[in-house]
Amino acid sequence: MHTYEQALQAGKQFLLEHDDYLVVSHVQPDGDAVSSTVTVGWLLSCLGKTFTMINEGEIPQRMRFLWQADAIVNMTEQPPMRKYKAIICVDCADFARVGLTRQYFEDDAMILNIDHHPTNNGYGAVNIIKSDAAATAEILFDFLQLFDITWNKDIATSIYTGLLTDTGGFRYANTSPNVMAVASRLLEHGVNGPYLAQTLLEEVTLPQVRILNKALSSLQMTEDGRVAWVVITPDDMQACGAVNEDLEGIVNFTRNIRGVEVGIFFKVINDNAVKASMRSAGKIDVAALAQTFGGGGHVLAAGCRLEGKLEEVVEKVLKQVNSQW
Repeated sequence: MHTYEQALQAGKQFLLEHDDYLVVSHVQPDGDAVSSTVTVGWLLSCLGKTFTMINEGEIPQRMRFLWQADAIVNMTEQPPMRKYKAIICVDCADFARVGLTRQYFEDDAMILNIDHHPTNNGYGAVNIIKSDAAATAEILFDFLQLFDITWNKDIATSIYTGLLTDTGGFRYANTSPNVMAVASRLLEHGVNGPYLAQTLLEEVTLPQVRILNKALSSLQMTEDGRVAWVVITPDDMQACGAVNEDLEGIVNFTRNIRGVEVGIFFKVINDNAVKASMRSAGKIDVAALAQTFGGGGHVLAAGCRLEGKLEEVVEKVLKQVNSQW
């Protein structure tokens, strides 16, 4: 078992020994995924390496200001590309989270896996995993210290974005002393904290308000009040003119109800598939719960995809939650 420091050094060697990288993050990328992708891209550009950044899914509009975010290829809108041998996966809790981008991996591809999810099983040839890090961006802050590079506002803003979004604006339990120390260092590089908080956490679109209204109107709770859940269907999305990024944060409304221990957001994908996002107040490990359905995440925040009709999926998940008391 490598120490964290040894893993960082192995990651450095991976970057120095190869060229022509494919940088990928998880499907439907969030703030940490996007910021980690461009952070790695920025580092590779400093090292004079060639690279392509790719993702299965649209980069959220509110994150387009990040360095080269518009250069991240949305593979669902692009013609097929060639395959790559050197792969860097960031913020992917397991290999399945890279989604359809795996078709661009050579069969003998070498993977550098950089992640902070405790459910990560170390699928890379080199694995930099720190499960007590608040975000993959926090790990990348440490990683960048190993290289002779000159920091600027662009890279500081990228890393700060990952920290800000994955800690819920420095409010969640993962906001450690180290997170605040790193944030302070980044602010010294000129990061505009208030602007990022407003853009990434406060500002909402009209479709976002409409889809939240639709979700809250579907709110249900168990009789004991310990579990609350909401549902959104494809018809709801269409009626509200909403896109995936408009759904971010909805699950928190279920968990934030006083007395609720587990909040769940069920997003119907189609007639036979539902995505469940779960949040815990602390008594239940939702990462372990999600793993029983092939998903993963963190103790207090996790998710999974289940095959089946909505009613069946809700019943199945609630039964699993209730078995944890």
